[in-house]
Amino acid sequence: MASQETEKPPLGAFAYTGKLASNLSIPALIEHAIRRGEGQLTQSGALAVRTGVYTGRQPADRFLVDDPAIAATIDWGKVNQPVGQSQFDRLWQRGLDHLASQPGLFETRAHAGADPAHGVNVRVLTDQAWQALFSRCLFRAGELPGQPAVTVLAAGTCPAQPGVDGAKSEVFVGLDLASRRVLILGTLYAGEIKKALFSFLNWWLPSQDVLPMHCSATRGTAGDTALYFGLSGTGKTTLSADPRRLLIGDDEHGWSGDGVFNFEGGCYAKTIGLKQETEPEIHHALGFGSLLENVPLLEPGRQADFFSRALTENTRGAYPLEHIPSRVPDSRGGHPKHVIFLTCDAFGVLPPVASLSPDEALRHFLLGYTAKVAGTEKGIQEPAATFSTCFGSPFMPRRPAEYAALLRNRLQQHGSRVWLVNTGWAGGPATGPGAGSRMPLAFTRSIVDAILGNKLNSSPLRPNPLFHLSTLIEAPGTGIETLRLDPRRTWPDPDQYDRASLALAARFQAAANPPGGAVT
Repeated sequence: MASQETEKPPLGAFAYTGKLASNLSIPALIEHAIRRGEGQLTQSGALAVRTGVYTGRQPADRFLVDDPAIAATIDWGKVNQPVGQSQFDRLWQRGLDHLASQPGLFETRAHAGADPAHGVNVRVLTDQAWQALFSRCLFRAGELPGQPAVTVLAAGTCPAQPGVDGAKSEVFVGLDLASRRVLILGTLYAGEIKKALFSFLNWWLPSQDVLPMHCSATRGTAGDTALYFGLSGTGKTTLSADPRRLLIGDDEHGWSGDGVFNFEGGCYAKTIGLKQETEPEIHHALGFGSLLENVPLLEPGRQADFFSRALTENTRGAYPLEHIPSRVPDSRGGHPKHVIFLTCDAFGVLPPVASLSPDEALRHFLLGYTAKVAGTEKGIQEPAATFSTCFGSPFMPRRPAEYAALLRNRLQQHGSRVWLVNTGWAGGPATGPGAGSRMPLAFTRSIVDAILGNKLNSSPLRPNPLFHLSTLIEAPGTGIETLRLDPRRTWPDPDQYDRASLALAARFQAAANPPGGAVT
């Protein structure tokens, strides 16, 4: 789409008297950001910015408008908190008024959804040039004729006022699903833009018989598609950035009757600990035209310090898919042959790979287990089990059972094989006496390669009713050591493993049957 800058254009329901920069090129947006003091170029050519106080999402400040027309479709609760229409409208006007007072605004017109039949147009309006660059990286270029549009007001420099407009804090992330509006106040963390659109699609697409998924996707040289579900830190982006396979996308996809399609036009990767030796595709992608969030720079030379946690553990890099040489040009694939559920088990209990029956797959899908480790989040001192329904609970407006039913239908229709892959610890827990060690990335890659190469399809299995999965007894012809397939045998003290296993199984059971009733 042609870039343009115009004076005094109308913006929705209000008139703007400043300069609106609409769909500027990436170089132009970078120039604006540097000129305005929003960021600086790094040695690699990426634009480095800081988001201020908030370096991650604020789930406690996310709300959905309680519209009677769609209220019955929402799984209301701690994740999907209701806000009244009039309150949202007042906050929306606050955001409009704030943007109207700014001397310069940046507009991105794009779309989300590589399948035109199931895509939506996206209009992002912000007073930050770097957030327009982020939107250019993450959304797909151009608009889709005849498709609905979602409008995002990214007014992160305008704090909400709890005592005046009823917000909980200075941060307010609100979605008016029925009128396709997204409002972001009080936070500059760009992930809120991305995940708000994801939330909308997760509500909108099931009505079209499309399963929205928090997963990455790749395609092999034979045309075979694979999905990788997983929460943050499980290796979803890392394992999908494989030069031997073509990347469809790293985070958000839909599974329709025609196959899999990416929602996005770019990637938003965690960069803490990023090394060229282990993740060359991502490291290479963070050049000119990409964006680094809260990554400190080393002087002289402005080299990105991917190992520094000075600002946050949640350092991020955003880049267009075009920066990945081995990608699928149209970001689409066929029905997946293999579906991989990734977990990072910091208790050292789960096997490195397990086979899941369709019923077991649905159980693990509804649980969405991983573990947080000391040092990854403030206040975490020892491994903590985390359960996120559908591997993306914070972004799922509908009831989990709706997504699970769509997954069941797709698995039954296409015979996809489902696997659980543990990228966490073996030989003991992550911390404490008898601590184990993190599974090497190369080892996990060898397991994924064996799965995608169909080398594990006939491996003998041992049922594990405690965790509703089947462990592999051996993996002939893969080079994977039999000893490492059985987590109990990797612990110095098998009795200690048994105790840890029972403790984790109790957490699984509690998550599957919470006090308010089973997850449905």
